[in-house]
Amino acid sequence: MNLEKVAFAFFIILALTLNFGFFLGELDNPDHHNVYELFAAVVVNLIATVLKFGDRTHIGALLLATSLVADLQLIVATVLWAFSVHVDGSGLTPSVMASIVSLSGGALLANITSVVMLVIETVELRR
Repeated sequence: MNLEKVAFAFFIILALTLNFGFFLGELDNPDHHNVYELFAAVVVNLIATVLKFGDRTHIGALLLATSLVADLQLIVATVLWAFSVHVDGSGLTPSVMASIVSLSGGALLANITSVVMLVIETVELRR
C-alpha cells in the first residue's frame, strides 16, 4: 500500500465531505451552516490542491483544475462571510447566506468531480 496515495485520496474525500457538511441545510438559514466547518473545508481543500501539484498526467491536470475551482469558490464564500459580518455590518442576511451556500455548492460540485475522476483513475490502474 502506498501511503502517499492514501493521504492523497484521504484529503480529496475529506474535502468533499467537509464541503457537503457545510452545504447541507436550509439555503438561507445561518444556523444550518457553521463558519468553522467552512474554514475547515477551505483548509482541507487547499491541502488537497497542494498534493495535486506533482502529477504530470492529463488526469492530474484535471484534478488540479477541479481543486483550484473549489478553492476559489470557498475562498470567495469565506471572504463574503467575513465582509458581511465584520466590514459591512449587515450581518448574515438570508440573501448573503444564500450566496455563501451557493458558492459552497459550486465547490461541492467541483469536489464531486474530483472524487469521480479519482475513482476512474483507480479503476483504470487495475486494468
